[in-house]
Amino acid sequence: MIIKIRFGDLAKDLNMTNKELIAAAGDEFADAKHTTVLTEQQLNRIFDRLTSANMAKDFSAYLGTEAKAESVSQNGNSAKNGKQNGNSNKPKQQNGNGGSKPKQNNDGNTRTVVSKERVTHVIDTSAAVVDIDKYNEKYENIAQASKASGGSMNTRKNAQQSNKQKLNQRSKQRKPAKYARETEAERLQRIQLEKARQAQLKVSIPDEITVGELASRLKVTAPVVIKKLMSLGVMASISETVDFDTASLVADELGAKVEHEIHVTIEERLIDDSEDNSGDLVERPAVVVVMGHVDHGKTSLLDYIRNTHVTAGEAGGITQHIGAYRVMVGDKSVTFLDTPGHEAFTSMRARGASITDIAILVVAADDGIMPQTIEAINHAKAAGVTIIVAINKIDKPTANVERVKQQLTEYELVPEEWGGDIICVPVSAVTGEGVDNLLEMLTLVSEVKELKANPDRMAKGAVIEARLDKGRGPIATLLVQNGTLHSGDVIIAGTSVGRVRLMTNDHGEKIESAGPSTPVEIAGLVEVPEAGDTFNAVEDERLARELVEQRRSAVQQEKWGSGVKVTLDNLFSQIADGELKELPIIVKADVQGTAEAVKQSLEKLSNDEVRVKIIHTGVGSVNMSDIMLAEAAGAIIVGFNIRPDPTATERAEQSGVEMRMYRVIYDALDDVSAALKGMLAPKYREQEQGRAEVREVYKISSVGTVAGCYVQNGVMTRNSLIRVVRDGIIVHDDKIQSLRRFKDDVREVREGFECGVTLEKFADIKVGDIFEAYIMEEYRD
Repeated sequence: MIIKIRFGDLAKDLNMTNKELIAAAGDEFADAKHTTVLTEQQLNRIFDRLTSANMAKDFSAYLGTEAKAESVSQNGNSAKNGKQNGNSNKPKQQNGNGGSKPKQNNDGNTRTVVSKERVTHVIDTSAAVVDIDKYNEKYENIAQASKASGGSMNTRKNAQQSNKQKLNQRSKQRKPAKYARETEAERLQRIQLEKARQAQLKVSIPDEITVGELASRLKVTAPVVIKKLMSLGVMASISETVDFDTASLVADELGAKVEHEIHVTIEERLIDDSEDNSGDLVERPAVVVVMGHVDHGKTSLLDYIRNTHVTAGEAGGITQHIGAYRVMVGDKSVTFLDTPGHEAFTSMRARGASITDIAILVVAADDGIMPQTIEAINHAKAAGVTIIVAINKIDKPTANVERVKQQLTEYELVPEEWGGDIICVPVSAVTGEGVDNLLEMLTLVSEVKELKANPDRMAKGAVIEARLDKGRGPIATLLVQNGTLHSGDVIIAGTSVGRVRLMTNDHGEKIESAGPSTPVEIAGLVEVPEAGDTFNAVEDERLARELVEQRRSAVQQEKWGSGVKVTLDNLFSQIADGELKELPIIVKADVQGTAEAVKQSLEKLSNDEVRVKIIHTGVGSVNMSDIMLAEAAGAIIVGFNIRPDPTATERAEQSGVEMRMYRVIYDALDDVSAALKGMLAPKYREQEQGRAEVREVYKISSVGTVAGCYVQNGVMTRNSLIRVVRDGIIVHDDKIQSLRRFKDDVREVREGFECGVTLEKFADIKVGDIFEAYIMEEYRD
């Protein structure tokens, strides 16, 4: 742990004022205040300076100073004692060795006896390690010099040995002094720990966290956290996860302050999906898609509305690319989309992007409902957009408007004049009859829907179409749904990223900005995006490119089998949660009668829990449009007496759409019925296995509570569920964690044998408890 201490606390510990400590510490700490926090390195530098300032220059000076102080102290004490004893007139002789007096020997010679006083010298070794040998050598020189003037050789040797022994003893006593700094560091660490305990611990906890990680963040051991969880009624091991609420309760119990940890992804940082304030919203134009069967006059009707002529330039009278146009209807603007084959419309809905507000279903008055008309109806219903039916070609002699209305009712489209809610307008794209009424209905519906957007934010919308131009590179047609797109903005469209270098409107005119419901064509993307991709204008180009790389990696993982489509085999595991479950099916047959019969038979298989939903029926082989609809809706294709075309088969294999072909209707009904049974909520019942009596209970620190059991009847298996019964009352339901015979793990123990059992969560086992072993088995009525 890093040691830190305040400057004022250090001065107090050293019995110094702040000013004295600043003067002694040096210029580095000239601006230090009482609350200035010092690191361990700064403390070491201060200790070095204080020690250096109070060190003696050499050992002789140090001893001389100490001896002088000792002599003065002794003289003072002697004088004091003399006064007390009445002998103050008898001074003692002093010398460098503490004093001497003559003494008569037996041989008559006089010798001088040196009386020595014990002097204690304190050497501060906190600054560095003391070199004892150096001071031994110094002391020897001092002793030799002091004995050179007199005394015998034996006395000199004895004095040297005595002095060396004293110094060695003294050095041995002083050895721990070299750890003085470490001791001081430990003391500072203790102070720091005490302060840390006093301060409340702050922990950041995510939505889910393992018990071990929670213990690490709370600065406690895992058993402490597990014990707290048990007191809250939660049984979890060190590797199991707990939610934020449970973890925060444990943290509160341990006195920690909890903060909710929120992980922000790159997409969340880049893209603002917040709701707009009602005050920022303004009215926007309606986005209208024109759909219908081929040659029923979709493009001709749109051409008449736009007062332009593009039909003549198209091969075979079929629209060659998706167009997005903005026209004025009275004083209001309306954006029209023309979709050939509805591929883009299906793709957009498959990605969850509902870009249109109103769908105009064009039906020829002479032909009536055709296969592609049915597909268009199903697409519009699936997208949840408002449908307005334009009954075209009423100028033809064979036109029959009432027949068309009758056919519409067969697909749950009931005209208003027949008591329904579908607006049906007879029109002629050739003469223009009824077109004004159609446009009036469009504006009326848009006003009722109250379509609004916020133009003062970063642009968001959808890719209508995209292509690779040899001269300009990737070109994309975008529809701005919210915000405003500016020239020069960085945009992300699916797995493509780039900067808007050129932006033109539907008339080919260069523009600098485009608001809500405005179709534009842009250049500047690094690759061609897919139709239906959502685009967002962002501020950080670097993060945008990083996000695109993540999306590309996700696409690759999904491409190589990470995604699983719905099939009759895996239907049960793929059903979404909810009270009502649906099985979407597309039915194709050789004749319309067979298709209708199959539809009715399949719908009769629905029950309270599962509903069969036929989203489309048709005649003829399975084509690309069927596959795209099944892919978007997550449906299964059921066919009778038909075969899919090669392109549809290839697409189905790539996208994982299941196709089932039958020649007998009952075979299809049996398969779907079996799948529906798999979808029903499973029912379970107990299957008794055996019964064991607890005869001994062992507490093992490394294992936990082990119950020594005797199997009275049946069998105990490793996968058994255990019901703990005490005095006829169920105490707990648990699972077996380990099952042993002697020291060996076993799969089962039969009647008449003993075994050791540990349970996963329950530990309050008593002698005499009964373990009832059972399993839960699934069954169907």
